[in-house]
Amino acid sequence: MHKYFLTIDNGGTNTKVIIFNELGVQVAVSSFPTRDIQPHSSFHEIDLARLWDDLQVSIRDVLDKAQLLGKDISGIATVGHGKGLYVLDKNLQLFTNGILSADSRAEYEANHFEKKIAAIFEISHQHVMASQAPVILKWMKDHQENIYKNIGSILSNKDFIGYLLTGEVKQELGDASGNNFINLKTQKYDSRLFDFFGIPEMFAKMPPLIHAADIRGEITPEVADKTGLSVGTPVYGGMFDIDACSVATGVLDESKFSVIAGTWNMNLFPSDSMAALDSGLMNSIFPTGKYLIEASSPTSAGNLAIILKMLMTAEIRDAKDTNRSIYTDLEAFLQNTDATFSKVFFFPFLYGSNVNPDAEGTFIGIRSNTTKSELIRAVYEGIVFAHRYHIESLISVLGKCPQAIRMSGGACNSEAWVQMFADILKIPIELVSASELGGLGGAIASSVGSGLYNSIEEAVNKMSTVSKKFVPNKRQSDLYDQKYVVYKKLLEKLDDTWTLLRDTQERLENNNN
Repeated sequence: MHKYFLTIDNGGTNTKVIIFNELGVQVAVSSFPTRDIQPHSSFHEIDLARLWDDLQVSIRDVLDKAQLLGKDISGIATVGHGKGLYVLDKNLQLFTNGILSADSRAEYEANHFEKKIAAIFEISHQHVMASQAPVILKWMKDHQENIYKNIGSILSNKDFIGYLLTGEVKQELGDASGNNFINLKTQKYDSRLFDFFGIPEMFAKMPPLIHAADIRGEITPEVADKTGLSVGTPVYGGMFDIDACSVATGVLDESKFSVIAGTWNMNLFPSDSMAALDSGLMNSIFPTGKYLIEASSPTSAGNLAIILKMLMTAEIRDAKDTNRSIYTDLEAFLQNTDATFSKVFFFPFLYGSNVNPDAEGTFIGIRSNTTKSELIRAVYEGIVFAHRYHIESLISVLGKCPQAIRMSGGACNSEAWVQMFADILKIPIELVSASELGGLGGAIASSVGSGLYNSIEEAVNKMSTVSKKFVPNKRQSDLYDQKYVVYKKLLEKLDDTWTLLRDTQERLENNNN
């Protein structure tokens, strides 16, 4: 008789509820869009009460699709986007919107703190990003004091969802360590970090720490009534989404890299040692106890979705009218073109960049005869070039290329795009059989927490299977090497211009107002 594990995977683009069995077979999935609220430019928020309403519907839906009852579920785990900010009030109740990882309202504060990062790097071994909770909290202290003063507890995305399910306020170590909250050597909160960010009063607001396979709590009677889950079903700590995807794809040591091409551009490998300050890389605690070395930026597939809305409105409408997906047409387009097709370069900086913080999305090389198709292919290529930029940093720290890259994220829905990744990165790309990898990572945590498997390594061996491999095409790789040289040179030449561009845009906006 099978055991079944349910995962709630709350990403920046979509939220999914998935059921897996103990062999890693995906039984059913229900999803809904993550409803991004943008009250101002650079703000990305989410209505938490509505999120909970949507989750209740989706949990019931996935149980119906799987033809299972709540009592059939052996364990539940939550997986969520990292960074961002989710807070409860002093009575541990919802009172304000959550803040998603795409939020960049605190860019100025992040740049200020990053200039002084040497003061805390030996504590957190993290660089500073605008979407990290301590940075947003500092912004909130300065700009939304009424909200800041009412904060009673600070959570990550998945830990907030765990609170909704159990009523327990706890934070999983991996998420906290990726958010500049944790002393990586002691694996505890460190008050010096809160002092550094100018939020010392928040140190007392941090919840108890747990590990990925620890029991967070149990499904409450109220939640059982609303969702169809059974009272007392254990809910486990779960994972930061990049940890979940790495675990689900079997990336457990330095022999393989994990690449996540979704809303964010994530490139990672677990290691026994941490990356140094001058590498520019991030370090966090991996569920197996190793350190996770990370190079990331918001420069991945989310950029494609925005450009398609800008340039292909008619094509999207026509595809919808004939019950097709625009991505089906794009797949055929990618399969019938190659590295010689587009002479245009695209920098995927619509949500932020991996170079200058003022850099913005840009097409370069447009001519009078440039076609829309060339622009679209340039977007696909530019996103992979942005990944290569990070991969080169990881290789430099590791001192060698990995044997393979295990890939996850929305880009994996396009085999032609995965092949482009292999050609541009010049490393074999492997995909695993499960499509919902964040969900599988959560199921692996539940399977270990429930005692079914003794370790994450054992669970991965039982539940994760490689299904496809993409080998680099040398001719295409050589062409992409030429294009990548130009891509990097253009970035270098533009480095002193981005701030001037941003200042000019702000002056124009102010004059318009």
